[in-house]
Amino acid sequence: MASIFNHTRELQQSLGHYVRCQSYFLLPGERSLSDGFRGFLYFLGLAYCFIGLSAITARFFKSMENVVKHSRKVVSMDPVTKAQVITYKKVWNFTIADISLLAFGTSFPQISLATIDAFRNMGERYAGGLGPGTLVGSAAFDLFPIHAVCVVMPKAGELKKISDLGVWLVELVWSFWAYIWLYIILEVWSPNVITLVEALLTVVQYGLLLVHAYAQDKRWPYLSLPMSRGDRPEEWVPEEEIDTSKDDNDVYSDAAQRAVEMGNRNIVDIFSIHSANNNDSGITYHTVADTPAGSSTKRGKAKNATFFYIWKSQFVDAITLETSESKKVDSIYLRIAKSVWQLLLAPWKILFAFVPPCNIAHGWIAFICSLLFISGVAFVLTRLTDLISCVTGINPYVIAFTALAGGTSWPDLVASKIAAERQLTADSAIANITCSNSVNIYVGIGVPWLINTAYNYFAYREPLYIENAKGLSFSLLIFFATSVGCIAVLVLRRLIIGAELGGPRLWAWLTSAYFMMLWVVFVVLSSLKVSGII
Repeated sequence: MASIFNHTRELQQSLGHYVRCQSYFLLPGERSLSDGFRGFLYFLGLAYCFIGLSAITARFFKSMENVVKHSRKVVSMDPVTKAQVITYKKVWNFTIADISLLAFGTSFPQISLATIDAFRNMGERYAGGLGPGTLVGSAAFDLFPIHAVCVVMPKAGELKKISDLGVWLVELVWSFWAYIWLYIILEVWSPNVITLVEALLTVVQYGLLLVHAYAQDKRWPYLSLPMSRGDRPEEWVPEEEIDTSKDDNDVYSDAAQRAVEMGNRNIVDIFSIHSANNNDSGITYHTVADTPAGSSTKRGKAKNATFFYIWKSQFVDAITLETSESKKVDSIYLRIAKSVWQLLLAPWKILFAFVPPCNIAHGWIAFICSLLFISGVAFVLTRLTDLISCVTGINPYVIAFTALAGGTSWPDLVASKIAAERQLTADSAIANITCSNSVNIYVGIGVPWLINTAYNYFAYREPLYIENAKGLSFSLLIFFATSVGCIAVLVLRRLIIGAELGGPRLWAWLTSAYFMMLWVVFVVLSSLKVSGII
């Protein structure tokens, strides 16, 4: 996708004087406004999209939990009693779920935008605008601000540590190697040129990451580190009790919660009627109550009625400005503020209400729909970022390191935040950070490059050229240096207080401030370099 800013800058250079940005977001009349006011409006739109990404990512995470909780039926015979025993075992491996569903899903904005960009640039000699600068910026945002948020998410004094350090080390090594590999193919192997072989090897390494992480999880000989595994809970997230006090930003209203509660008394999943009960052996048994003959039709109608009631309740909640909780607030000013906030959220809530409830088809339909909405919001973010560059004259690499990286990585932040709050260990929260960085390179940039290099090779017998890579090598060096500082603090926290996340409140906030300082150092130094100041 050709950058609006680059087009305007070229026009200015050719004419030798300042030219106002002629692009607009929705209406041509925007061009009559002053550049400063337009920039202010586009920044507001950027912030509003962040809110939307936060809301849809929360729904995405809920759907993913349903996917991961899915079990398969296993029928066996008891060797003593010869009775038939029905058990349920988890379909998804935790490690593979973290690397594929969680990391891939939260990185979907970068992946989808880069892939669309590749198709738009089909046949061009140069790669599209979503280049390595945005991905390195996203890596820094994932590593520093997201760690800063996650470390303070557990309750005061609560400790959450990585239960399987071997898997985390494998994921961490592959994450660092992804950016070393990026430096090699851009600066060493074939400078500023991407060949078909390089693009293919980039994509293949994502598969190698999955295999290596699974081998470490299963402790395969010769392919895994000789490290003991901690106790990770059988359930991916702890069981939640029904709570009538809900946050105002929750996508479900009280009516929807009652529907879910009512539905849980009858079914666990629309397409799967078994109920799960765990015991110490980790086996889940299937128990079915005796039902009178001919009750299956009634049960099917009850499922359908419950499903449609839940979905309808999502729309009712979207247009409800004053919740039951806000009515309990004594201050009239706080009630008005909450109602205004609900009014701002209403467009997003109405739009996302079209995502089906998470308890159908094991969560897969809601999972896929959430990814589509995430992609759409991220596309709007990128458009607004281009316009901000156009009307303000800010270097597009600076925008990439900050606003664009933060916007497209917002689902990563929300998902890791939810994981740090809800899960019993720190595995998924931290794995999402390291694995998202790997996915950004191996898939987010590998797939678009593979599309373009394959087309150029077979159509023109030429490679894919990379332009505007100024300052990338410097940014990679700064990223590696600050990354070492981040990982070193996580290791020290594990050795001193026994966990990567949580702990004494003061130390948690100091750690958070340190991570944010590392991010500021990366952004400032990288921005100064690409701007030609240093």
